[in-house]
Amino acid sequence: MLKKSISRRVLVTGGAGFVGSHLVDRLLAEGDEVLCVDNLYTGDKHNIYHLHNHPKFEFLRHDVTFPLYVEVDEIFNLACPASPIHYQRDPVQTTKTSVHGAINVLGLAKRLQCPVLQASTSEVYGDPEIHPQPEGYWGNVNPIGIRSCYDEGKRCAETLFFDYHRQHGTEIKVARIFNTYGPRMHPADGRVVSNFIVQALQGQDITVYGNGSQTRSFCFVDDLVDGLIRLMRSGPEVTGPINLGNPREFTILQLAQLVIAKTGSSSKIIHAELPGDDPKQRKPDISVAKSTLGWEPGIQIEDGLDKTIAYFRKIVLESAEPWAPPVHAAANIAS
Repeated sequence: MLKKSISRRVLVTGGAGFVGSHLVDRLLAEGDEVLCVDNLYTGDKHNIYHLHNHPKFEFLRHDVTFPLYVEVDEIFNLACPASPIHYQRDPVQTTKTSVHGAINVLGLAKRLQCPVLQASTSEVYGDPEIHPQPEGYWGNVNPIGIRSCYDEGKRCAETLFFDYHRQHGTEIKVARIFNTYGPRMHPADGRVVSNFIVQALQGQDITVYGNGSQTRSFCFVDDLVDGLIRLMRSGPEVTGPINLGNPREFTILQLAQLVIAKTGSSSKIIHAELPGDDPKQRKPDISVAKSTLGWEPGIQIEDGLDKTIAYFRKIVLESAEPWAPPVHAAANIAS
């Protein structure tokens, strides 16, 4: 755990989401006051229910596409749907969340003269032609595809962050988050780890899109949260963008086989058509995170899957109805 000398009041937008709720927990454990803001479009009150009576926790239901008038010392901007199933449901609103949301949190940070961190994504690299992906790579992104609302929205948010930094001197931090997994993922959010675990626990066929040779690198949520806090608490000269992810690379087929082995499932692997704009490779170059933040992931997927499977085993097997992963639940989600 990082050392800290003062108590801060911290705003976390998207704080009721999968990653956001873990970040809120960590900040509270370090003694900070936390204002959790979420419109609950994809966030879930169950993720923060255990904090209901915490003296340093406050929840505000609010959409970041509208201005927010609060007093805080730091801002973590995590507000945006991260699953294709969710962000493609209302693509215009997804772009607004990334762009208008960035403008609003940057305006707040400018007024308060406080640091603001943007949770960006490896999807800014698109279907990369460079592997692994370093921060200096500008990406290979389709600007008019079905995923563009998310990919280009996040790219535009990064532009706004750096323009506010150059034009107004705003202290910014930009983290490019690679595939993250762990407890509190929604069982039907379309992410590859949750899809495979839910299908395996229910004895259903595991759906692999394409031939399964596309690769991803999976970072356990506790490691990611540590990286986000290290980035926020780095000096004002550290702006990023900085990749945060686990560089250990797996094919989607290997992940499916590992989940079957871990769950002891009798599930069979079946193949379906690959969704549009699905990246063939995804692996972070984390040399900047290592040298600048002293950060690298410590939890390997074998251990992280055990914790994630235990979480899903409880909520899926206790559910009265079977969970069904969405159609075309793409295996490439960044966060």
